[in-house]
Amino acid sequence: MSMVFCRGCAKQIHQSALSCPGCGATQAATATNGGFVGSVEVSSGTPYLEVLKKYAVFKGRARRKEYWLFVLINFLITIAFGYLDNVLGTNPLLSLVYALVLMIPSIAVAVRRLHDSDHRGWWLLVPIVGLVFLFIDGTPGNNRFGPSPKGLV
Repeated sequence: MSMVFCRGCAKQIHQSALSCPGCGATQAATATNGGFVGSVEVSSGTPYLEVLKKYAVFKGRARRKEYWLFVLINFLITIAFGYLDNVLGTNPLLSLVYALVLMIPSIAVAVRRLHDSDHRGWWLLVPIVGLVFLFIDGTPGNNRFGPSPKGLV
């Protein structure tokens, strides 16, 4: 029986599964129908929405592109909420609510990003080292946290 890792939650599932029974994530094409086993695609087109879909998923891996585009879009939205707070005179209510809502997804995507470079999520607690690990490229192929999100086997 051939097993692969789910691209959504990194659980082991059967290779022929079209979606994960645990998280419901659709799986990438297998080698039998022309694709790469374990390849991962961004289905919605924006990493920001992909991160929000995986709200509290701390397992698996996240590419640099997914992480840093989420950080960029999050930063721009935070600036917009800050401006809106100043205009409406609700300083800093909207910005605070937005930051609280995105706290868990931000930590989750950072942990998955560290998993991509084969490091545990606890490295986020060490500021400089954790930041360096967020910048380095992930390990090619599978590692102890699951298959490569780049689809390299």
